[in-house]
Amino acid sequence: MNESESDIIKQLILSDSEMGNKLLISLNWLPYLDETGWLESVEQKLPVDKNGKCLPWYTYPSIKFLDGRIQPGLRVFEFGSGNSTLWWADKVAYVTSCEHDLDWYNLVKGQTPPNVNYLHCELEYGGDYSKVASQYQAEFDVIVIDGRDRVNCSKNSLDALRSDGVIIWDNSDRDIYNEGYEYLIRNGFKRIDFWGIGPINVYGWCTSVFYRDDNCFGI
Repeated sequence: MNESESDIIKQLILSDSEMGNKLLISLNWLPYLDETGWLESVEQKLPVDKNGKCLPWYTYPSIKFLDGRIQPGLRVFEFGSGNSTLWWADKVAYVTSCEHDLDWYNLVKGQTPPNVNYLHCELEYGGDYSKVASQYQAEFDVIVIDGRDRVNCSKNSLDALRSDGVIIWDNSDRDIYNEGYEYLIRNGFKRIDFWGIGPINVYGWCTSVFYRDDNCFGI
């Protein structure tokens, strides 16, 4: 660990004092924080690995799971974009990613490789943004729900998913999306939750994989 990383840990050991919360980090966690790239992500304020390469802003357990299941021929659709778009693009055949924030879209667009179809759609809850995936029929192996209007996105995505396709839902610990989770379960999906910490954040959350039998991840 270098001096700057050590300083980060010292700052985090006692944090959020105004809220009366103390973040205690055991020294036993330091190798894990280094190996996953968490220390580097805090320093850069970006979801990256220990070498500074892009990571999706999912939990580390889910990233490890996905790394072992992703095949180069997969086709991916994302609601929400950023480092995850670049990470997927490096691993699969192509990515279609939809972003509602025009400033963020313009920033990321200049970094996307040729196998990314990058779309911008204004956000209106229940509107066109949540329906972008529905323009495709049985096109994608993976649909990632990590943007806005997530419940409506889930309801409008199933026709775009191949019969063996899976859905990845980040921040799936949030009860406000229960209607969406229940919709997928009613439509034959099972759910695996991956709890843990992830890049940048000092708290844990959940990233879930929703899948049906005979899925492309071999679950």
